[in-house]
Amino acid sequence: MTYSIVARDPNTGELGVGVQTNRPTVGAIVPWVEPGIGAVATQSRANVSFGRQALDLMRTGLAAPAALRAVLAGDDEPEVRQVGVIDAAGNTAAHTGGSCIPEYGAVQGGNFSAQANMMLNPGVPEAMAAAYESSTGALIDRILAALDAAQATGGDIRGMQSAAIFTSPPPAGPGEPLVGVPPAGRWDLRIDNSEDPLGEIRRLKDLITAENSMREPDANETLAGAKSAYAAAANLSPSDELTFWYGVRNLTLALGEFDQAAKILEPLFTRAPEWKELLHRLPDLPADSPLLARFPRDADQSQ
Repeated sequence: MTYSIVARDPNTGELGVGVQTNRPTVGAIVPWVEPGIGAVATQSRANVSFGRQALDLMRTGLAAPAALRAVLAGDDEPEVRQVGVIDAAGNTAAHTGGSCIPEYGAVQGGNFSAQANMMLNPGVPEAMAAAYESSTGALIDRILAALDAAQATGGDIRGMQSAAIFTSPPPAGPGEPLVGVPPAGRWDLRIDNSEDPLGEIRRLKDLITAENSMREPDANETLAGAKSAYAAAANLSPSDELTFWYGVRNLTLALGEFDQAAKILEPLFTRAPEWKELLHRLPDLPADSPLLARFPRDADQSQ
């Protein structure tokens, strides 16, 4: 009923799981990731406890193959389970029980394991492996390439409904942030019910990437850098949210470019005046801000 990939980026140490199925809320069942420890995909007639059990065992020092053997040894129905495991060193292991529903299989390669069951056509794990190995870029992009290849080969015999991608960088060192900020390695994306869950996963990734790009130094140090960053972000994932915060955070608070901010915000405020009201509720803007003077509060919203 599911195709998935567990993977590790050997250059960054990121670990991740990507999965799609024709059942709702797959992100609450199949993928398990712990920074610096490992990643697990538990599927077919999924034993959800496999995720936590395998991670606990790998935390004690067991490699992925030994951890998988241990969790299967304690299960009463291994013949209906499918599991993929990878540890922080890149060791992989997979199990596909003989009573899983065809088409099924698993393929391991360097720092990844792809597995699938209840597929329309044979060859889905092989297609995932080929796509992952031939792709480049961030771990999330390579996982997406593998999921796209699975669907292009036929995917789940019943169709698509939900998808999820979890990735995590290694634990932070002393004095570093406790978690990464996408796209620096930490992603928690899930689509619980959609006719196109992989398309929605990509749309969500693009939206987050666009918003985070506006927090980069280049977008807050010069007007040229801010304009360039905004153009790229709006091309990737345009939204009123993006426009509003570009005008407020980047142009006004970071650069003091009030005229430029007014130029970008005026069409938004004319079309959707609730954003102008939000402007007046922001604690970061001083009461004497030229931006507030340029866009006075509507009388019926002043209380």
